[in-house]
Amino acid sequence: MASVARDTLTRYLDELLKPEGFKDYCPNGLQVEGRSEITRVVCGVTANQALLDLAVTERADAILVHHGWFWRGEGGAVTGIKRNRLKTLLVSDINLYAYHLPLDAHPALGNNAGLAKAAGWGQTGVFGEQSLGCLGEPGAGATVASIAADLARAVGREPFVLAETGDQPIRRIAWCTGGAQSYFEAAINAGADAFVTGEVSEPMVHLSRETGVAYFAAGHHATERFGVQALGADIASRFGVAVTFLEVDSPV
Repeated sequence: MASVARDTLTRYLDELLKPEGFKDYCPNGLQVEGRSEITRVVCGVTANQALLDLAVTERADAILVHHGWFWRGEGGAVTGIKRNRLKTLLVSDINLYAYHLPLDAHPALGNNAGLAKAAGWGQTGVFGEQSLGCLGEPGAGATVASIAADLARAVGREPFVLAETGDQPIRRIAWCTGGAQSYFEAAINAGADAFVTGEVSEPMVHLSRETGVAYFAAGHHATERFGVQALGADIASRFGVAVTFLEVDSPV
């Protein structure tokens, strides 16, 4: 079975995703160092205990996630849940790679690109802080109802929808996966008829009602499966290592 040196994989991922170009809330790249040679990689959305335990069972040498650890503002003490998670990796000598905003934004492998491809939207531009939001066209004759159906097919769950009617036409669509509620106003200002993200909060209800712009929340976890799977496939193709995506479902 093929293997790749940890340092080689780290260098490749950093050069591919260019994390230095983002102002992020966590460190991107190799977050926890494990063994020096990598043969098996497990991919998942979030580095929770369930994913770590599955990776140990799979005899993984590395875990690749979108939501890693060491978020800005969290306490620095290694106790409780944090201690248990870190112990799992260190005892098993498993590397942890995490790429947050760089994996959202990558034009080919990112979460935004993956959602658009799965839903059948064509991208025409970007918007919002750090140009993380995407603008595009959903296709001729698109409506609120058809966008909801596109999303259900793409992510495997029915989205939460704020809109006046199901037959409301959608000519320009904006999207940003995950917890990007704060991008809604920028999407409106960019001329979108609809905005798609993962989550919804109370102020979005009033913005949608008062502007007439439709709002879709298709799940934070559900909209961010695409990046790690695409990146995992790229790693497998380039280095020949075994890569497995493991789903630890989240209703949010």
